[in-house]
Amino acid sequence: MRLRPRLLRILLSLVVLLLIISGPGSDYRHRFSERFEQQLYDWRMRLAQQPGQDPRVVIVDIDEASLAAIGRWPWPREQLAELVDRLFDHYHIGLLAFDVVFAESDQLLSQQRLQAGFAAASAAERQLLDDLLGRFDPDQRLATALADRPVVLGYAFSSQGLYRTGALAPAIASQPSPGLRQHIRTAPGFTANLALLQAQAMGGGFFDNPALDSDGIYRRVPMLQRFEEQLYPSLSLAVMQTLFGSQRLQLLAGSDNGMLEQLELDGLKIPVDSAATVLVPYRGPQASFPYLPAHEVLAGTAAINALEGAIVLLGTSAAGLLDLRTTPVQNAYPGVEVHANLIAAMLDQRMLQHPDYMAGANLIQCLLLGLIMVLLPPYLGALRTTLLTLFLAALVIAANLLLWQQLRQVLPLAPPLLVLVLLYPLQLLLGYVIETRSHLRLSGLFGQYVPPALVDEMRHQHSDFGLGGESREMTVLFSDIRGFTSLSERLTPQQLTQLMNTYLTPMTAIVHDHRGTIDKYIGDALMAFWGAPLTDRHHAHRALLAALEMLRQLQQLNLQLQALGLPPISIGIGLNSGEMSVGNMGSQFRMAYTVLGDAVNLGARLEGLTKTYGVSLIVSERLVESIRHQPLPDAGPPLQFRLLDKVQVKGKQQAVTIYEPLAPDDAALIPWLAQHQQAMEAYQAQRWDQAEALCAALQNSPLGPAPYPLYRQRIAHLRQQPANPEWDGVFIFEHK
Repeated sequence: MRLRPRLLRILLSLVVLLLIISGPGSDYRHRFSERFEQQLYDWRMRLAQQPGQDPRVVIVDIDEASLAAIGRWPWPREQLAELVDRLFDHYHIGLLAFDVVFAESDQLLSQQRLQAGFAAASAAERQLLDDLLGRFDPDQRLATALADRPVVLGYAFSSQGLYRTGALAPAIASQPSPGLRQHIRTAPGFTANLALLQAQAMGGGFFDNPALDSDGIYRRVPMLQRFEEQLYPSLSLAVMQTLFGSQRLQLLAGSDNGMLEQLELDGLKIPVDSAATVLVPYRGPQASFPYLPAHEVLAGTAAINALEGAIVLLGTSAAGLLDLRTTPVQNAYPGVEVHANLIAAMLDQRMLQHPDYMAGANLIQCLLLGLIMVLLPPYLGALRTTLLTLFLAALVIAANLLLWQQLRQVLPLAPPLLVLVLLYPLQLLLGYVIETRSHLRLSGLFGQYVPPALVDEMRHQHSDFGLGGESREMTVLFSDIRGFTSLSERLTPQQLTQLMNTYLTPMTAIVHDHRGTIDKYIGDALMAFWGAPLTDRHHAHRALLAALEMLRQLQQLNLQLQALGLPPISIGIGLNSGEMSVGNMGSQFRMAYTVLGDAVNLGARLEGLTKTYGVSLIVSERLVESIRHQPLPDAGPPLQFRLLDKVQVKGKQQAVTIYEPLAPDDAALIPWLAQHQQAMEAYQAQRWDQAEALCAALQNSPLGPAPYPLYRQRIAHLRQQPANPEWDGVFIFEHK
């Protein structure tokens, strides 16, 4: 069974939707979707940037100017000790964290520098220098500066290799939820600070990032890493531990799946994933936090109010020290400011998170959008489908941004947008292919009978238009050339062909202009109907307007025939409305879209009666009633009808009243129509003298002579052969 175009389009779209959501994937598709989601995440991050700087976290920057003023890195430990002393004693900072690692002793380096300066000294002077260096330890000088101060040192776990340099800070005292499931990364080795320095610091945390995305962008960082079954905090988490004065950390699982979802430190809640990683909530590009050059702090020229009570991170923005990272907000972004963003976000409790309902919400969202894009576009055009797609995309983006800004929840944006992006062109393609196929099919079936405008309307209705046969209220028109047989005998075949083409072309155009369907040409006869294939409640009125225009056009047509040397013609038209069977009828060899039924036969009989009554157009009472009940809007003043007779045509048992339509705007006809009505009433009441007198008077009226001679003949006949006293005025025709 042939599926309807709309249903076929929905089914094909539904199959594609299921393949998009749950079909077999591929590495390429996964990489494309992942990359698209990453780009959308970066766009949202840039859109959510906060204005201004956060003065609570200050970066003391080992920048290019500081390297030029003090010397290349690493700086002597005594100079770093002086920097620590000045930060706490002169600037009164709240906490200091190092985004650098002191993995090697500085004593040997200091000796080498001093001995190089005394290369030309005497043996006694060099001996004295060796004695002094033996009593001077720069690492101890820095350790003394760190002692009893809120200082957090940084270190790095290795992603490869089992080397272990320096001493790790104490592991974190963690308290996991019962049955907790997690995937915290285990590190094989580390590069940490000298044990002397780490022992004097209050804490320590790693600053490496094994959670880089596939494109190398810093979107997330781990809060915890595992080493030898112990958990160690990141530098930012270690800073928060030192601020809170607590080493205990709770690892909390989700309510449903038991996976790690949250860290809690003395009431501070940090949303994480099962690998204990967090999304970095960047405030904006570089300098979203105050930067102070390290050499200005050493010199004491930095503003005191910029550092007093602040959390200070010592790091570098100098390109040569290789601590620039690629982030969503900037390509070359100092790594130390990544920690600053995390610390500020934890203080404000504005960490970003993937909610635990993310997978379910994503699936529901994709299904809902997919069903809308599957079910609605087949009922819409290309423009409305485009507007619908844009509206849905805007709605999805707006809802996603609202969750991000207000609730700090990050839902995937790529999957729902990909559903829209993939289904939109599919719908346009299916619409074009299926609609074009439907249009070609309709054009093949109806193109010769129905005007192109109606074929276009039929395309959008997605119906079979009764091809299989159905019963409808319709109007049929029959038109025939008077005296065609004798006319054709006087013309050559070429002239006859020219005459018929000249006649049928404008008549067909008139039918099409009034939304009619050409049924067939039967020799010199034309058959048309209204109300199919498109349903039209104004079918009767449109058919009558077409018939009147055909008669008007005939006057111009006869002038054209005269110019071609062809004889003028006259036509008769019969119109009837009623219940008719319409559909594709015929045989396996030939089919035609046509109408059948008793109402169709009556229309043909009415066309034949035009000769009898001497008029050009006869319509049935059913058509007159249909026009009065369903007038065509904006059709002008109502038409006037002249009652012609009550007749019983051959093949019918019931009588039908027939009328002749007259010009609607001729007010002079109104009194004559009233007189005509009196004549008809007298005729049907068998008042022969009155009827004959009225018919004689009307014969020369503006109504024209026809059909009054016919009535006078009937009256004369009925006087000689009186009718049955119960005669109802119906005239019975024994011929077609």
